[in-house]
Amino acid sequence: MLDVQRRLTNGFYALLALPATAMGFALSIQIAALSWILSTQYGLDIHEIGIVWAAGPLAGIIGQVLIGVLSDKVWFWGGRRRPFILIGGVLAALMLIALPNIQRISDALGFEGILGVAIAVALTLDLAINISFNPTRSIIADVTPEGNPRTKGYTWMQTISGFFGVAAYAVGATLGNYTLIYSGAIVVLLFSLLPPLFITEPREAEADGSEDMDDAEASAASTGVLETRWGQLWRIYFAHAFSWLGIQTMFVYIIAYINQKLNPASDFESGQIISISFLILNTVGFILPVLVLEPLAERMGRVRVHLSAVAVMAAAYLGIVLFGKSSLILYVLMAFAGVGWAAVVSLPFAIMSENVKKGRMGFFMGVFNLSVVIPQLIVSLGLGILIQNAADKNIIFIIAAVSLAVSAGLWMLVAEPQRCGTPNG
Repeated sequence: MLDVQRRLTNGFYALLALPATAMGFALSIQIAALSWILSTQYGLDIHEIGIVWAAGPLAGIIGQVLIGVLSDKVWFWGGRRRPFILIGGVLAALMLIALPNIQRISDALGFEGILGVAIAVALTLDLAINISFNPTRSIIADVTPEGNPRTKGYTWMQTISGFFGVAAYAVGATLGNYTLIYSGAIVVLLFSLLPPLFITEPREAEADGSEDMDDAEASAASTGVLETRWGQLWRIYFAHAFSWLGIQTMFVYIIAYINQKLNPASDFESGQIISISFLILNTVGFILPVLVLEPLAERMGRVRVHLSAVAVMAAAYLGIVLFGKSSLILYVLMAFAGVGWAAVVSLPFAIMSENVKKGRMGFFMGVFNLSVVIPQLIVSLGLGILIQNAADKNIIFIIAAVSLAVSAGLWMLVAEPQRCGTPNG
């Protein structure tokens, strides 16, 4: 074990964040480029784009839970999570390269249309991301103690990942999405293959420190059998699901809003507006977790800080509906939406991880992912036709605002983790 891991230095937290950064970077590229490529290069309509996006959630439903269970139980290549991170990283890099070459792949296979190949590429990319995402998040819980060190692990994950997400959208906005895709494939490959080689995983799930527990909980923790709190988990799952219902609606269909409301002069300009919007969203998203959310969570409680951030995001989406008449206004309100984005991709992992048995962290991370992929599936299959047929594309951000408001309300039903000072029911 490296000394930086033993001492839990900031350098180790940064290293620990890189595998999740690789998958987040791949996802950022997919978000920035997939709808744009399918619309501008291949001429698919909004409904067909939704079908392609549905491939990802379908992969996630199966992939995250299965990989979570397997990574809890297996040990090879010197780790439990490491093998899946390495395999998923290689696949993700290959599928990123395939994105702008869907037509060539389709022609080589002798297919007349490209929809089937687009679905296959999107499915494989998302399956690759899902193969790795669960282990990259689970390994953080594996090698950090509960409480503030665990929160620090996930906020550092979002800070590093968010920084590279911003870089992705900056490249897309300035150099174009094709440059983003090819350079991104290299970053994904390096961050997936190298960091896991320097992180030592525990062969068995280690018990957490018991200094903040009562006698019964300390005894349970010392044997690694602290009970999973299902009541809390169900509340967390539903609250998180409504967050993603709103966020995914914006990610997938924002191009329709931009084309109708902002009247871009060209396909390149529409791609720029998307990239700049997501660049701003992710800039706020990577700055806030370590600098603001972590210290606030330690002082006020993670759940309270999280639901407040989600409420800010709901208000920002509503603002786009009411005032989004120009790209400049869109960018300003995306900055406010970034407050919620910073919380959604960091704090829920720490909150959830302290309500489950540590020895089954991979499984519960996989189940937790269902609160992301099921909303994604609803957005892709259930909302595509509705949004396509709607005369006013403001419906995109109306759905997003309502979903985030419901999420904030549901988070009010979640108790603070016990280590934050509030009883956990």
